[in-house]
Amino acid sequence: MKPIIEYNDYRLYMRDFYEERKRTSYFTWREFASLAGFVSPTYLKLVCDGNTRLSKPGIAKVARAMGLEGFDYTYFGLLVKFGNAKSATEKEEALRELGREASMNKIRILDADAFRYYEMPTCPIVRELAPLMPNANPCEIADKIREKTSALNVREILQFLVKSGLLVKTGDGTYEQTEKSIKGSKEAIPLAIRTMNKKMAALATRSIEKDPVEERNFSGVTMGIDESAYARIVDVINDCRKKVIDIARECKNINQVYRLNLQLFPLTDKISKRDCKKGGQQ
Repeated sequence: MKPIIEYNDYRLYMRDFYEERKRTSYFTWREFASLAGFVSPTYLKLVCDGNTRLSKPGIAKVARAMGLEGFDYTYFGLLVKFGNAKSATEKEEALRELGREASMNKIRILDADAFRYYEMPTCPIVRELAPLMPNANPCEIADKIREKTSALNVREILQFLVKSGLLVKTGDGTYEQTEKSIKGSKEAIPLAIRTMNKKMAALATRSIEKDPVEERNFSGVTMGIDESAYARIVDVINDCRKKVIDIARECKNINQVYRLNLQLFPLTDKISKRDCKKGGQQ
């Protein structure tokens, strides 16, 4: 059975534990429930099937039944917190806690790495900036970032990027980007990117006030559309983004790091035929 840190779904870990015990001995869901101290013989199967959630008091019972101690016990509890979270905010907090626990125990967790990278706008900025400044120290890199940040923060981010394999530190002290991409679960990655988009949107708002017009380009249009038009516009935006990436890749004399936000979002609720009739009667 894989180590618990390789799991991002507590239900899957519980099921794998059950299957492993069943493979090596006579083990049933009833016995698993009894071992954890539950009256219902089917409760844990219902949890693993996604038909109910593991209760907060049940975390300790199941963890003990599976022989989890120390960090593994804590990690399992945070997996349950993440899996049972009802809102994106609660999931974000669970991922932050996973990251803190992993750092304290010198253990790397993919979902926590992904969330940290996307949660902090400074991470992708430093990843782009460091290779452009050979032999620069963290203080010099921090001075180039327009959003105020400390040399200590840059130092910690550089260490994180190297540890995560997103940067490589060469023998002469310079940094090079790798082709490695951020990995995580299908649930954590969208959540992390959602957090990044919020932070980057905030930076864009501040750019309107701080950056000269000749260094930024802001435009927008307010329009009425339907679902079909929306899908076509999304396709155009995706094509545009790909073309922009190609232009950036062709650039040979990079001297600055930019962020491009492409945003298309609703300003009103949908208008039904009934709403139209109401409007015509007035």
